[in-house]
Amino acid sequence: MDEFAYCAQLVRQADRDRFVASLFAPAEKRDALYALYAFNAEIVRVREAAHEAFPGEIRLQWWSDVIAGERGGEARANPVAAALLIVMERYRLPPPRLIGMVEAHRFDLYDEPMRDPAQLETYARQTSSALFALAAQILAEDEADAICAPAGVAYAITDLLRALPLHIARRQFYLPATLLAECGVDLHDLSAGQPSAGLGAALGELRAFARRKLVSVREQMAQFPPPAIPALLPLAIVGPLLDRLEKSPPYQPAEIPPWRRQWLIWRAARNPKRIAR
Repeated sequence: MDEFAYCAQLVRQADRDRFVASLFAPAEKRDALYALYAFNAEIVRVREAAHEAFPGEIRLQWWSDVIAGERGGEARANPVAAALLIVMERYRLPPPRLIGMVEAHRFDLYDEPMRDPAQLETYARQTSSALFALAAQILAEDEADAICAPAGVAYAITDLLRALPLHIARRQFYLPATLLAECGVDLHDLSAGQPSAGLGAALGELRAFARRKLVSVREQMAQFPPPAIPALLPLAIVGPLLDRLEKSPPYQPAEIPPWRRQWLIWRAARNPKRIAR
């Protein structure tokens, strides 16, 4: 199995939505998308793989070194790293942006709470927004940050809300501490899985924030480069997932079945106006 086939298999298992979305991209661009998305899958799951902060830091630093061109033979021996380096050169992906993704995920390794909504938005922009923008660059070789920035924030916040039960079990606190305090929510109660009106209000604020970002995407869709549309297709999940989260108890998983996620992506590929609904 070559490095790009390995990346495709990894993305198919770890990020099914983006794997499906990539099928709507031109065949000659799919390998590049798989390499980018496989890299993202690797850095997203570092806490899960490392279990403790120190080995997680070592792994993330390794990725930063690879992107900076400092790992030579080690990088070539790793199929995801080897594929990513080829794609970086072919599509002139900016190393600082990729390193920024790695650095942002250092937050995942620790149990410190997200400080405030501004820090949460910065985290979302450095991770999710950057991923959308880099995929768009591969597909269109054009600047698309104006839409990818709000798209990534909406996607990241919605995904964090979806994963709230898992994060609480791991003692990861992505909900901004200042927002929780304003709503009268104590971190100890959050850790204990105690529902409250205040928690409902805080989650409602975050859902409303994600919806405003979707509106921003919707208002700018006419300016988005058409060849880059497959990069945005995973966003089609966000609106329906927000609807489901609104009706679900905070500590119960709110998922959309895989078949419906695939259908939402397919529908958005046929009509891009549905991407940010």
